[in-house]
Amino acid sequence: MLDNLNPGSPRDGRDGHKSASKQQREHEVRPVIEREVPLGQHADRALATDVHAWLDGELPEAAVRKGDTMRDVEFWRSLNDQMDRTRHMRTPDYVEAQIMAALPHHAPSLITPWYRREFVITPIAAVIIATAIATVAIAATAFMMAP
Repeated sequence: MLDNLNPGSPRDGRDGHKSASKQQREHEVRPVIEREVPLGQHADRALATDVHAWLDGELPEAAVRKGDTMRDVEFWRSLNDQMDRTRHMRTPDYVEAQIMAALPHHAPSLITPWYRREFVITPIAAVIIATAIATVAIAATAFMMAP
């Protein structure tokens, strides 16, 4: 909720405004950037079948941690560690309080069925309906009178 979504705005210390001190910048809370794939990895690079077997639990880690697959094992190990840390995170109480305060305080009302609602027709709609009925009546009369 407190992320700076406009990093180029005058409040961030650019455009001639006084910048924050170094100590304030060190203690500033920055948003966490999560990436599924590490930067620099080619999209056409396929994962080895041994790594797939290790991820499926069919091979021990020691069997896969060799040669070219070591980088993949390190990536997936760090990803699993990061996900474990994220799973154990707890939402701060003030965020939970803000969410609960934003929820409606009363139960939602039931919507009445269409056949129990009040039927309201505007004058323009009444004129259009009357014109349509008159046109249909004239067309039907002309069709019946035709030889």
